[in-house]
Amino acid sequence: MIDTASTPTAAPVSAQRITEAAPAKLNLYLHVTGKRADGFHELDSLVAFTDLGDALTLEVADGDADLSLSISGPFADALAGEDPADNLVMRAARRLADALDRRPSGRIALTKNLPVASGIGGGSADAAACLRALARLWGLPAGAPVLFEVAAGLGADIPVCVVGESRHFGGVGDQLAPAPALPECPVLLVNPNVPVPTPAVFRTRGPAPFSAPARLTDAPANVTALADALRARGNDLTAPALTVAPVIAAVLHALERTDGCLLARLSGSGATCFALYPTAAAADDAEAAIRAAQPGWWARATRLRNGTV
Repeated sequence: MIDTASTPTAAPVSAQRITEAAPAKLNLYLHVTGKRADGFHELDSLVAFTDLGDALTLEVADGDADLSLSISGPFADALAGEDPADNLVMRAARRLADALDRRPSGRIALTKNLPVASGIGGGSADAAACLRALARLWGLPAGAPVLFEVAAGLGADIPVCVVGESRHFGGVGDQLAPAPALPECPVLLVNPNVPVPTPAVFRTRGPAPFSAPARLTDAPANVTALADALRARGNDLTAPALTVAPVIAAVLHALERTDGCLLARLSGSGATCFALYPTAAAADDAEAAIRAAQPGWWARATRLRNGTV
């Protein structure tokens, strides 16, 4: 069940341009708790978002113009060979329009700041941002069930990305529950510029033992307390992800060696890893150190996002 607040129906916006953030998603811990008869895995995770992410702008089209998508930004080239019609953003727009019996139209501009297939929900966050933009355009409430129905049909991470704030994540992405408030938390994201397809990681995992859910019940007082709580949990996809992309081990080791690192962990199925730090200055210094040592890696210091997108 999705925990959506009862939100009054909003009036359609009159602005011709709507911009939505698509923040990076982090799995602060990720337990695989079982496998369903249809082959999908049941998960338990604490999901949080960062101030860093992609950005999506929807521009209302005049007349009978069709829906279009343009992509720019540092990682646009990674999607250059993709048919725009197959992009998750376009699929989300068409499915929501179909569900509402509307004609999909408009110009969508996506600024791709996050690595592709990197375990931080880039494509899922982009699709969620598109759903939120169309909801604003068409006067839907933020918690409209149709948004989550469409999101769940597109990918496991998309419903929580529609919410855009920390949640406990269960089932196959269809069970979201409130999470304790998270403290101010500087974080460094590092990706070795190696895409890691999620299905390959789950195939590699095989019949590994399952873990129990381990949800946080109390709000950590500070980032050190959060790191301590997470240390008692883990990411069950780390071992199979290392098989698919062994360089992840080097990323984790590099993060663990930075001054002030409280915890280093793989996010999702990788290859992006993150580390928590006591101060923003420590995270910035760690970014500089890793950039100097590994100029071919992508490294960005940011912080966990407080509040909604």
